[in-house]
Amino acid sequence: MSTDAHTSGQREATHLVVSGGPASTRGAPRPKGTARTEPPAQRDTWAEIDLDAIAANVAALKAQATAPQLMAVVKADGYGHGLVPAARAALAGGAEWLGVALVEEGAALRAAGLVTPILVMAEPPPRAVNALLDAQLTPAVYSAVFLDALDAAVRARDAAPVGVHLKLDTGMRRVGVPESDWDDALRHVRDAPALRLQGLWSHLAVADEPGNAFTEIQALRFRRGLRLAARLGVQPDLAHLCNSAGTIALHDEQHDLVRAGIAIYGLRPSTQMTVHVPLRPALRWYSRLSLVKRLSPGEAVSYGLRWAAEEPTTLGTVPAGYADGVNRALSNRGRALVRGRARPMVGTVCMDQFLVDIGHDRAEAGDEVVLIGEQGDARVTAEDWADLLDTITYEIVCGVGRRVPRVYVGGEG
Repeated sequence: MSTDAHTSGQREATHLVVSGGPASTRGAPRPKGTARTEPPAQRDTWAEIDLDAIAANVAALKAQATAPQLMAVVKADGYGHGLVPAARAALAGGAEWLGVALVEEGAALRAAGLVTPILVMAEPPPRAVNALLDAQLTPAVYSAVFLDALDAAVRARDAAPVGVHLKLDTGMRRVGVPESDWDDALRHVRDAPALRLQGLWSHLAVADEPGNAFTEIQALRFRRGLRLAARLGVQPDLAHLCNSAGTIALHDEQHDLVRAGIAIYGLRPSTQMTVHVPLRPALRWYSRLSLVKRLSPGEAVSYGLRWAAEEPTTLGTVPAGYADGVNRALSNRGRALVRGRARPMVGTVCMDQFLVDIGHDRAEAGDEVVLIGEQGDARVTAEDWADLLDTITYEIVCGVGRRVPRVYVGGEG
């Protein structure tokens, strides 16, 4: 194993790369679906990231897309998979652009040696313009204040005009230029001496809800914005509207580039979508039982004593808790896999540990636990967690804590 650290302006997660083949566990052959990796020496909880899966997902999305280019969105530490490793894997799969949310994320990719075009998809504060220019990042823009600050900074450097991606608000109302101001914003970019309109883009609010008519409304508004730009003589190099859901389902609205985020990590944008693209989840989350003990009927467990054994049973302690991303709302609701079977999470999830009811089956300290992934024929998915927690898979994988080591397989090795 070798350490693969990256800098993101925050405390780093532990990132390890497995360069060899699968290691054995306690001399016994691994059953189908168990971890290909060993945990780091410090703790028995780790996330296994399959870089080949990310690359394959990008390639599969590109193969069915009508847009000639794909932007791999690697913000939020690569949706919890690791910023730099995920970016490298996406590029290996054929991505032409990378998308981040923060200047510091883009700067970390540059520090890692990546020279691919990088779009900062959230307009930075004006004070960040020099850091953005130093890292040769492409900004999303949607305010006159930032446009003026960027134009002045580029002119002060006596540098060539910088490409920007002007974001139009077509109905999501979060960020972007309101339609009433599109004309002024396009003229502003056109007339700024040090700027050029490299991209014109927007974001879909309900593309992951098949049949929702609002997606067509947004698409028509975006086309109206493109026509306005053409009339004003500021035709962009790239027009882009589609996110992961649009990449999968909206082949007529993909323009020059699609932005794929959750799909490159092998997850559906929503459970409502039927996905015909062969996607492979890239993240599996493992642990090992740290302690096994017997319980008698009536004995209660964990904070609040909110679960008690109804019959003699075996209790297993798993060294992962809500500080690691095991949501406390999974208490008495979630499942984890031990010895090929789904085991109930019982009692209150603690900061660093949770408990599973093994029942009458045999178990021992050191047995593998699967929080997300497969073991034998049993499976627990990020979608399962999202359904239990009334949320989305994005939050689940992004929520795997930074103190959970990521161990990488595949990729550059």
